[in-house]
Amino acid sequence: KLEGSKFKGQLLIFGATNWDLIGRKEVPKQQAAYRNLGQNLWGPHRYGCLSGVQVRTVVSGPCAAHSLLITTEGKLWSWGEWPPCSHHGSCFMEWASPESKTYQSFCLEACPTNRTPEHAGSVNIMYNGQPITKVACGAEFSMVMDCKGNLYSFGCPEYGQLGHNSDGKFIARAQRIEFDCELVPRRVAIFIEKTKDGQILPVPNVVVRAVACGANHTLVLDSQKRVFSWGFGGYGRLGHAEQRDEMVPRLVKLFDFPGRGAAQIYAGYTCSFAISETGGLFFWGATNTSRDSTMYPKTVQDLCGWKIRSLACGKSSIIVAADESTISWGPSPTFGELGYGDHKPKSSTSAQEVKTLDGIYVEQVAMGYSHSLAIARVESEAESEKAKKLPEYNPRTLL
Repeated sequence: KLEGSKFKGQLLIFGATNWDLIGRKEVPKQQAAYRNLGQNLWGPHRYGCLSGVQVRTVVSGPCAAHSLLITTEGKLWSWGEWPPCSHHGSCFMEWASPESKTYQSFCLEACPTNRTPEHAGSVNIMYNGQPITKVACGAEFSMVMDCKGNLYSFGCPEYGQLGHNSDGKFIARAQRIEFDCELVPRRVAIFIEKTKDGQILPVPNVVVRAVACGANHTLVLDSQKRVFSWGFGGYGRLGHAEQRDEMVPRLVKLFDFPGRGAAQIYAGYTCSFAISETGGLFFWGATNTSRDSTMYPKTVQDLCGWKIRSLACGKSSIIVAADESTISWGPSPTFGELGYGDHKPKSSTSAQEVKTLDGIYVEQVAMGYSHSLAIARVESEAESEKAKKLPEYNPRTLL
């Protein structure tokens, strides 16, 4: 039996509300009827479509233009750029029994970007192994973890992101390179470490405890607090001090020492994070690909001393719930996902407190490609009143 989160609060949303407006100055002509839906929310808003609904978990991902949430009653809601929705932010679907449903995005807890017309609803994956306890999705691939700590992957094998020692490339007609996608889950069987002199050694008895996916790379945390990474090596996102792709999970050396293990892992679009067992936040990769990359895990100095309870990554932005504050940062262009508010700086290359959320205790954060979600605690009357003072965004009233 899976333990759900203990959170209970009100959904807040900020950032882009129309995928068709991302990178454009105005809504395309074919979307003119939904022009009002295309406004970026530069500060946190209450989500009017779910007025009075208590939220337990919010989910999105760095590749996702859609969102999922689970209510305290165990119902799953989804909205965004995701069939059968025709425009971002204006359509809801309500599902019961979320534990048993999947749509390449998994209702256990994940959000990808793939959309297949013939599977516009939810379908069961072809899997008959041990019970699945955790899932994660990249741009075009997925990971599932069973209750015994085994990891399975399926989808596009490009860059070796499935961890099966192959990138799946083959030459198709007209000399076009294509990829032999894996359509059913297959166990990730090999974990390795590389020594300083280049030797490749197997790492036995890896029991997976957590998994996180970026656009084209994966992180794993095991029972010994070690971190492994594989997939696309660009911008140093794998943390191995080089940019080569890794076809199988490779040990990230920094966390393989007594007292220096990792407690949590997070994957961004082109970057990675880990919280150490002593509470320090480490970063590697790049959020701004036009600047220098961080090739191996380094401490995030701006957040030293903060007790982080939730972290989420967008395309290039980061949001964190820590102590009594919410903190975010990200390079331009942004679309409001940092939550700084109207007539305020739109981006920041260093961590900044989100002043628009002062006095609001955020239990959990999630971030999509260009939007943010937060669960605001409303246990007391004072907390409820503080949340009520935030503006409301309700796409149903804008249609």
